[in-house]
Amino acid sequence: MNIPFAELLGLRFVTAAEGKSRCELRLQPAHMNSAGVAHGGVPFTLADTGMGAALKTLLASGEHCATIELKINYHRPGTGEMLTCDSQVVHKGRTVATMESKVTADGKLIASCLGTFAITASGPR
Repeated sequence: MNIPFAELLGLRFVTAAEGKSRCELRLQPAHMNSAGVAHGGVPFTLADTGMGAALKTLLASGEHCATIELKINYHRPGTGEMLTCDSQVVHKGRTVATMESKVTADGKLIASCLGTFAITASGPR
């Protein structure tokens, strides 16, 4: 998958098929906030990107998706070596889809996310 922003962060996809995806990111010093834990935008980005990838596996040729909203609950600090995000489509309608993600740090849940995505027949404007 070619997603320039994800590549900039070091995010890589392990799987993306049948309405699900798994992506991961090895934490680096540049991902940390001033307290020395993963900046909140890092798990948020994993969830947003993972949800989009999961949904794209169910889209028809010529269809695109875009985030409408994403709610995230942080449960614990993002520490350790590896962040992993498992995302799946909860419901896909004709124009809107609901997604969920779980983000873990070295196997411990750090964030839960719920997102809504628009499905369009044309690309971004």
